[in-house]
Amino acid sequence: MAKRDYYEVLGINRNATADEVKKAYRNLALKYHPDRVPAEGKKEAEEKFKEVSEAYEVLMDPNKKSTYDQYGHAGVDSSFRPGGFDMRQDFHH
Repeated sequence: MAKRDYYEVLGINRNATADEVKKAYRNLALKYHPDRVPAEGKKEAEEKFKEVSEAYEVLMDPNKKSTYDQYGHAGVDSSFRPGGFDMRQDFHH
């Protein structure tokens, strides 16, 4: 399954400020927190919560955000780099 765009996950645009990223994350984290949903929705909520948390982690770190904006998921996720190719090391001097 292909990963969704982190901006799409948080429902923000690429020009969002750090405060907008935080606000979007907080709202979605509360909505999808596994402890706040009924038992029958826990698995889906856990998956969405992880996705939201991952997006937040990348978009709040200026270095990761810059790499993500330039290379997408391939720049920040080692599973997208066959053989351990690291764009951050290989292209940023």
